[in-house]
Amino acid sequence: MGQKTISRDGTSLAYRSTGDGPPVVLVSGAMSTGATLVPLAEALAGHGFTVVTYDRRGRGESGDTAPYEVAREVEDLATLIGAVGDGAALCGVSSGGALALRAAASELPVRQVAVYETPFAMDEAGKEQWAVYTERLTEALSQDRRGDAVELFLRLTGLAEDMIRGARQAPMWAGMEAVAPSLAYDAAVLGDDGVPGEELARIGVPLLAVAGGASPAWMRDAARAVAEAAPHGTYRVLEGQTHMVEPGVLAPVLAEFFAG
Repeated sequence: MGQKTISRDGTSLAYRSTGDGPPVVLVSGAMSTGATLVPLAEALAGHGFTVVTYDRRGRGESGDTAPYEVAREVEDLATLIGAVGDGAALCGVSSGGALALRAAASELPVRQVAVYETPFAMDEAGKEQWAVYTERLTEALSQDRRGDAVELFLRLTGLAEDMIRGARQAPMWAGMEAVAPSLAYDAAVLGDDGVPGEELARIGVPLLAVAGGASPAWMRDAARAVAEAAPHGTYRVLEGQTHMVEPGVLAPVLAEFFAG
């Protein structure tokens, strides 16, 4: 990743900075590392920001320390912000958005927070599906069945069974199994009660929640609910975009918000 720092509990965190200007820390989602967000980092850096990507604990070149607690990941962000300069902005993608939101609600010294499609369950059916997933995930990981854990996640995202079988035979599968234990971390960060309204109400800085116009309606509903729960929230839709948002489309929207 390029650089390393040490979190409060002694966990080593690998991170990379690109660009020059006010700092923005990008937070990746499930089954991803800091490298996943490098294209977005480079696009955003082109708008005059220093953009930091990092490997969340348990992934890539960062370390891990048991037992896991969401508070430790918030401390990781506090450490990174201290390394790049107080007053950094946060941008979380997918479940990384939940971590960014919880960090902002914890009164970390951030100037703004933006999230893209944080997948909070929006109705009872969604919550029930999430509960079944987390129960089966916990069982699979407790038995070190990493491949089964990855399958559970891919199935949750809606990937077809034949594509899942194909993925098992692909070179990328070993890397996916390597980060499979961190799926439990994303589950913990998202929680099981949908949008954490009371927590978001404590965010005192400007917040931007973005969703893709071509994503499922519940994704847009979740983004809107996040914006409405925060005192200074704004909701935006990017027409034609899905959960796999194009960096060149998202970056200008983020740049406009962070420059405000």
